[in-house]
Amino acid sequence: MNGGQACVAQTRVLVPESRYDDHVDALAAMLQALHVGDPFAPATQVGPMVSRRQQHRIRNYIELGDKEGARRVVGGSSMPTGMERGWYIRPTLFADVDNSMRIAREEIFGPVLTVIPYTDDTDAVRIADDSEYGLSGSVWTPDLDRGIGVARSVRTGTFGVNEAYSMDPSAPFGGVKMSGYGREFGPEGLDEYLETQSLSVVAH
Repeated sequence: MNGGQACVAQTRVLVPESRYDDHVDALAAMLQALHVGDPFAPATQVGPMVSRRQQHRIRNYIELGDKEGARRVVGGSSMPTGMERGWYIRPTLFADVDNSMRIAREEIFGPVLTVIPYTDDTDAVRIADDSEYGLSGSVWTPDLDRGIGVARSVRTGTFGVNEAYSMDPSAPFGGVKMSGYGREFGPEGLDEYLETQSLSVVAH
Protein backbone atom coordinates (compact mmCIF):
# COMPACT_ATOMS: atom_id res chain seq x y z
CA MET A 1 0.00 0.00 0.00
CA ASN A 2 1.55 3.24 -1.20
CA GLY A 3 4.98 1.60 -1.21
CA GLY A 4 4.89 1.25 2.56
CA GLN A 5 4.41 5.00 2.98
CA ALA A 6 1.35 4.64 5.19
CA CYS A 7 0.71 5.25 8.87
CA VAL A 8 -0.98 1.84 9.23
CA ALA A 9 1.82 -0.09 7.49
CA GLN A 10 2.63 -3.13 9.61
CA THR A 11 6.37 -3.40 9.18
CA ARG A 12 7.31 -5.50 12.22
CA VAL A 13 6.41 -9.12 11.46
CA LEU A 14 6.37 -11.30 14.57
CA VAL A 15 6.58 -15.03 13.82
CA PRO A 16 6.75 -18.11 16.06
CA GLU A 17 10.30 -19.07 16.94
CA SER A 18 9.58 -22.71 16.06
CA ARG A 19 8.84 -21.81 12.40
CA TYR A 20 11.04 -18.75 12.06
CA ASP A 21 13.08 -19.90 9.05
CA ASP A 22 9.96 -21.02 7.16
CA HIS A 23 8.37 -17.60 7.59
CA VAL A 24 11.53 -15.72 6.61
CA ASP A 25 11.85 -17.83 3.45
CA ALA A 26 8.20 -17.25 2.53
CA LEU A 27 8.45 -13.50 3.08
CA ALA A 28 11.69 -13.32 1.09
CA ALA A 29 10.07 -15.12 -1.85
CA MET A 30 7.07 -12.79 -1.70
CA LEU A 31 9.20 -9.62 -1.63
CA GLN A 32 11.45 -10.83 -4.45
CA ALA A 33 8.39 -11.46 -6.62
CA LEU A 34 7.02 -7.92 -6.20
CA HIS A 35 7.21 -5.86 -9.39
CA VAL A 36 8.72 -2.42 -8.79
CA GLY A 37 8.12 0.15 -11.50
CA ASP A 38 6.02 2.84 -13.15
CA PRO A 39 2.92 3.39 -10.99
CA PHE A 40 0.82 3.80 -14.15
CA ALA A 41 1.77 0.32 -15.42
CA PRO A 42 -0.87 -2.32 -14.55
CA ALA A 43 1.77 -4.88 -13.53
CA THR A 44 3.43 -2.57 -10.98
CA GLN A 45 3.01 -3.56 -7.34
CA VAL A 46 5.44 -1.07 -5.76
CA GLY A 47 5.86 2.41 -7.19
CA PRO A 48 8.35 5.17 -6.36
CA MET A 49 8.66 6.92 -3.04
CA VAL A 50 6.94 10.28 -2.69
CA SER A 51 10.17 12.30 -2.95
CA ARG A 52 13.95 12.07 -3.32
CA ARG A 53 14.24 13.03 0.34
CA GLN A 54 12.09 10.06 1.38
CA GLN A 55 14.08 7.73 -0.87
CA HIS A 56 17.31 8.83 0.82
CA ARG A 57 15.72 8.52 4.28
CA ILE A 58 14.72 4.90 3.60
CA ARG A 59 18.15 4.09 2.17
CA ASN A 60 19.70 5.40 5.37
CA TYR A 61 17.47 3.09 7.42
CA ILE A 62 18.44 0.09 5.27
CA GLU A 63 22.13 0.89 5.78
CA LEU A 64 21.43 1.38 9.50
CA GLY A 65 19.86 -2.09 9.67
CA ASP A 66 23.08 -3.53 8.24
CA LYS A 67 25.14 -1.64 10.81
CA GLU A 68 22.85 -2.68 13.68
CA GLY A 69 23.58 -6.33 12.91
CA ALA A 70 20.30 -7.39 11.32
CA ARG A 71 20.56 -9.92 8.50
CA ARG A 72 19.40 -8.42 5.19
CA VAL A 73 17.73 -11.28 3.34
CA VAL A 74 16.55 -9.47 0.20
CA GLY A 75 16.60 -5.90 -1.08
CA GLY A 76 19.02 -3.17 -0.20
CA SER A 77 19.73 0.51 -0.71
CA SER A 78 20.66 0.31 -4.40
CA MET A 79 18.21 0.95 -7.24
CA PRO A 80 15.97 -1.93 -8.37
CA THR A 81 17.34 -4.04 -11.23
CA GLY A 82 16.89 -2.41 -14.62
CA MET A 83 16.09 1.05 -13.23
CA GLU A 84 18.52 3.92 -13.56
CA ARG A 85 16.43 6.87 -12.35
CA GLY A 86 13.50 7.64 -10.11
CA TRP A 87 12.76 7.58 -6.41
CA TYR A 88 12.55 3.80 -6.14
CA ILE A 89 13.48 1.47 -3.29
CA ARG A 90 13.92 -2.29 -3.56
CA PRO A 91 11.52 -4.11 -1.18
CA THR A 92 13.79 -5.10 1.69
CA LEU A 93 13.55 -7.80 4.35
CA PHE A 94 15.60 -7.95 7.55
CA ALA A 95 15.78 -11.09 9.68
CA ASP A 96 17.53 -11.70 13.03
CA VAL A 97 16.08 -8.40 14.22
CA ASP A 98 15.97 -7.44 17.88
CA ASN A 99 13.11 -5.17 18.90
CA SER A 100 15.62 -2.71 20.38
CA MET A 101 17.02 -1.93 16.90
CA ARG A 102 16.00 1.37 15.33
CA ILE A 103 14.73 -0.39 12.19
CA ALA A 104 12.16 -2.09 14.45
CA ARG A 105 11.35 0.87 16.70
CA GLU A 106 11.10 3.76 14.24
CA GLU A 107 8.66 4.40 11.39
CA ILE A 108 10.55 3.92 8.14
CA PHE A 109 7.61 4.67 5.80
CA GLY A 110 8.92 2.52 2.98
CA PRO A 111 8.95 -1.06 1.66
CA VAL A 112 11.03 -2.47 4.51
CA LEU A 113 10.01 -5.39 6.74
CA THR A 114 11.64 -6.64 9.92
CA VAL A 115 11.06 -10.19 11.21
CA ILE A 116 11.17 -10.83 14.96
CA PRO A 117 10.70 -14.26 16.63
CA TYR A 118 8.44 -14.87 19.63
CA THR A 119 8.08 -17.89 21.93
CA ASP A 120 4.35 -17.81 22.77
CA ASP A 121 1.32 -15.50 22.62
CA THR A 122 2.32 -13.66 25.79
CA ASP A 123 5.77 -12.97 24.36
CA ALA A 124 4.26 -11.80 21.05
CA VAL A 125 1.97 -9.33 22.84
CA ARG A 126 4.91 -8.09 24.93
CA ILE A 127 6.99 -7.40 21.82
CA ALA A 128 4.06 -5.81 19.98
CA ASP A 129 3.41 -3.46 22.90
CA ASP A 130 7.09 -2.58 23.28
CA SER A 131 6.73 0.43 21.00
CA GLU A 132 6.05 4.14 21.28
CA TYR A 133 3.37 3.69 18.65
CA GLY A 134 -0.05 2.05 18.74
CA LEU A 135 -2.05 2.72 15.59
CA SER A 136 -2.52 -0.56 13.76
CA GLY A 137 -1.81 -4.26 13.95
CA SER A 138 -3.01 -7.68 12.92
CA VAL A 139 -2.91 -11.32 13.95
CA TRP A 140 -3.16 -14.32 11.62
CA THR A 141 -4.47 -17.66 12.88
CA PRO A 142 -7.01 -20.39 12.07
CA ASP A 143 -8.13 -20.19 15.72
CA LEU A 144 -10.43 -17.14 15.80
CA ASP A 145 -10.93 -17.18 19.57
CA ARG A 146 -7.18 -17.19 20.08
CA GLY A 147 -6.76 -14.41 17.50
CA ILE A 148 -9.41 -12.23 19.13
CA GLY A 149 -7.76 -12.84 22.50
CA VAL A 150 -4.43 -11.60 21.14
CA ALA A 151 -6.14 -8.64 19.45
CA ARG A 152 -7.74 -7.56 22.72
CA SER A 153 -4.40 -7.85 24.53
CA VAL A 154 -2.38 -5.59 22.21
CA ARG A 155 -2.52 -1.89 23.05
CA THR A 156 -3.35 -0.35 19.69
CA GLY A 157 -6.21 1.71 18.30
CA THR A 158 -7.08 -0.58 15.38
CA PHE A 159 -6.50 -4.26 14.82
CA GLY A 160 -7.32 -6.91 12.21
CA VAL A 161 -7.82 -10.63 12.70
CA ASN A 162 -6.72 -12.53 9.58
CA GLU A 163 -6.58 -9.28 7.61
CA ALA A 164 -4.33 -6.27 7.47
CA TYR A 165 -6.39 -3.51 9.06
CA SER A 166 -8.35 -1.48 6.53
CA MET A 167 -10.12 1.75 7.40
CA ASP A 168 -13.90 1.46 7.58
CA PRO A 169 -15.83 4.78 7.61
CA SER A 170 -18.42 3.22 9.92
CA ALA A 171 -15.81 2.29 12.56
CA PRO A 172 -13.68 4.66 14.66
CA PHE A 173 -10.08 5.11 13.52
CA GLY A 174 -7.22 6.39 15.67
CA GLY A 175 -4.26 5.35 17.76
CA VAL A 176 -2.83 5.29 21.25
CA LYS A 177 0.49 6.34 22.76
CA MET A 178 2.53 8.40 20.22
CA SER A 179 0.07 7.54 17.45
CA GLY A 180 -2.23 10.42 18.31
CA TYR A 181 -5.41 10.92 20.27
CA GLY A 182 -9.08 11.13 19.47
CA ARG A 183 -10.95 9.24 16.75
CA GLU A 184 -12.23 9.92 13.26
CA PHE A 185 -14.98 8.04 11.42
CA GLY A 186 -17.86 6.21 13.07
CA PRO A 187 -20.04 7.69 15.85
CA GLU A 188 -16.93 8.47 17.92
CA GLY A 189 -15.59 10.65 15.11
CA LEU A 190 -18.82 12.63 14.95
CA ASP A 191 -18.85 13.11 18.73
CA GLU A 192 -15.84 15.43 18.51
CA TYR A 193 -17.91 17.92 16.50
CA LEU A 194 -20.80 17.95 18.97
CA GLU A 195 -21.30 19.66 22.29
CA THR A 196 -22.85 17.60 25.05
CA GLN A 197 -25.43 19.24 27.28
CA SER A 198 -26.26 17.75 30.67
CA LEU A 199 -29.79 18.30 32.03
CA SER A 200 -30.70 17.80 35.68
CA VAL A 201 -34.45 17.81 36.37
CA VAL A 202 -36.22 17.58 39.73
CA ALA A 203 -39.97 16.90 39.56
CA HIS A 204 -42.20 18.74 42.11
